[in-house]
Amino acid sequence: MAVAEQERDTVRAQARWVHSSARKARLVTDLIRGRSVPEARTILAFSNRAVAKDVEKVLRSAVANAESRPDLHWAGDDLVVAAAYADEGPTLKRWRARARGRVARIRKRTCHITIELAQGLATSTAPSVPAMAAPEPVEEPEAVEEPETVDEAEVEETETADEPEAVEETEEPAAETETDEPEAEAEIPETESPSAEAEAEASTKETDR
Repeated sequence: MAVAEQERDTVRAQARWVHSSARKARLVTDLIRGRSVPEARTILAFSNRAVAKDVEKVLRSAVANAESRPDLHWAGDDLVVAAAYADEGPTLKRWRARARGRVARIRKRTCHITIELAQGLATSTAPSVPAMAAPEPVEEPEAVEEPETVDEAEVEETETADEPEAVEETEEPAAETETDEPEAEAEIPETESPSAEAEAEASTKETDR
């Protein structure tokens, strides 16, 4: 049910007892607040929320009320949504049987949707994203060329001149430690064994007898 109310500079339309919660309806009315009528129609047409259809009906009713007033001569496309809000309506209480004789409460909430139109420039109510400030250029310090001192160059030249030239090491043949000495073979004189002498003496004694 749409109720039209006319004020001095605004035209209002209201839908009462809409079968939707006020919280869900406010999500849609916040999108069109401050927008022009053509822009608000486009937003509602592409909204995926079910309550957007009810809000669109209220918007069309407000535009029809504005165009029907003979003292204003307003065109619908030139109007702006000055206000759009949703108030809570009565809640229908139902119940559903559950296990062990219990019941589950069902709350069917309703709301009242109101839209006010006025003439003026459309102002976007969407939160504006602050523009990123361009970083300030950092002045790099100029590189100062250090003059080469004559004293340091002269000291380096003198140090290189004073260093003695490295003597090349020559490989000397390793001293021969091993000497070829003839192996002395010790000659052992042949000596008769004492047993042989005893046998010889015994034989001579026997012959003498």
